[in-house]
Amino acid sequence: MEELWSSFSNFDVLSSFIHSRIDFMKITFHGAARTVTGSKHLITLDSGLKILLDCGFFQGHGADTDPMNRHFGFDPATVDILILSHAHIDHSGNIPNLVKQGFSGKIFCTAATHDLAAIMLADTAHIQENDIKYVNKKRAKKDLAPFTPIYNLQDVENAMENFYTVPYRKNYKIEEGVELMFTDSGHILGAAAVNLTITEKGKVSRICFTGDIGRPTDKILKSPEPFPQCDVLICESTYGNRLHDNPEKTEQKLLEIVHETCVEKKSKLIIPAFSLGRTQEVVYALNNLRNAHKLPSIPVYVDSPLSVNATAIMRAHPECFNGEMLKALHNDPDPFGFDSLVYIQKAEDSIKLNADKRPMIIISASGMAEAGRVKHHIKNNIQNPDATILLVGYCTPESLGGRLGSGRKEVFIFGKEYKVNARVELMNSYSAHADYNEMLNYLSCLDPKKVSKTFLVHGDYEVQKDWREKLLSSGLEQIEIPEKGSSWEI
Repeated sequence: MEELWSSFSNFDVLSSFIHSRIDFMKITFHGAARTVTGSKHLITLDSGLKILLDCGFFQGHGADTDPMNRHFGFDPATVDILILSHAHIDHSGNIPNLVKQGFSGKIFCTAATHDLAAIMLADTAHIQENDIKYVNKKRAKKDLAPFTPIYNLQDVENAMENFYTVPYRKNYKIEEGVELMFTDSGHILGAAAVNLTITEKGKVSRICFTGDIGRPTDKILKSPEPFPQCDVLICESTYGNRLHDNPEKTEQKLLEIVHETCVEKKSKLIIPAFSLGRTQEVVYALNNLRNAHKLPSIPVYVDSPLSVNATAIMRAHPECFNGEMLKALHNDPDPFGFDSLVYIQKAEDSIKLNADKRPMIIISASGMAEAGRVKHHIKNNIQNPDATILLVGYCTPESLGGRLGSGRKEVFIFGKEYKVNARVELMNSYSAHADYNEMLNYLSCLDPKKVSKTFLVHGDYEVQKDWREKLLSSGLEQIEIPEKGSSWEI
């Protein structure tokens, strides 16, 4: 004992020794903690093995966004395994940076998520490079140092080499004493709840991370499916205090907005939409209206190279489609295309739309209007009182989409202030996130008395507090709303 004690010649060494020993499993929340984006939850086992759930980009935090994405709050080289719930950028977008900074472990996901991540991460790298070129031109005029992208296309290629696919509903051993099973969460193509069974020192712990929970009324994808009983639940809470509009009225409302903007006012309808999921859902709705001879004879543009590739991947994964969609495919072999629909890839063709004065519909990424081509389309139409900006999904309050949706009369775009003269409409029925009733139904597969701890992530704090009360009423106990960087024993 004296020899052991003498080896610790100072307090710092002793403290380091003590803290290097982990006598319990813990989880640290490095993102999507009291906010929606940046999903990153780090589980550290008794053995010291580190499992990261998701590695997403923070979005919509203004000037703070870039430094938040460059710095993880942990050393990427110490992480052993990454499990990805789905391919949305706020869950996957920082993976190339993680690998760039030293992570060398396996990345587990479903097959559809793998295919989507490959194109979405490459697109994110491309957008970074283009947006930074635009910003750096302005910085150069002010003699300011140029910015550099967080990662590039080579970093994306390096990261994709670490991906491994696991099918739904199969127990898969990812490490000694650690089994993974994906269950369909119905949120986007390939999205999954992460179910972990961890056995250490004879003790079995069951953890479920819901990822993002989809909707049972989705027109294209299967409904979220029940998942195994867990001891620890990590649950999203995006719409924890809201109910969605009646989905049966969605197409009719969309048609009314199209008619008022493009027929009566002969102007442009701009729809910010994520390239994966929301874009295809809106296109599918327009396709149905076209087949029913209700859609006016106006051009419709999907202005996003990523949307073209994402739509192709959707066509390649019919195993994710629901019965209604599979039935529709028998009557319409291409539900994501019709005669007046044009998919745009080249930047020069996108720019031409600005000078085109014809009434039209432009569907473009990103969904929060924070980056990509849609930001330029909004800039060029926001002061036109005849134009309409239609928001069809969740936007963080700080994002351009969030600011428009909140009724701001002026907004900054690319550092310049613009008056909001255009009409702004919201349709939350197109959201891929379940509302609180749909989430309660999804969680009803659990025996709440067997859940020892619940953590609420991926939601605004005020919403999470309301969602917590609803979960307490459903029978769950010990519900926590972690802050960014907080750790909990589990």
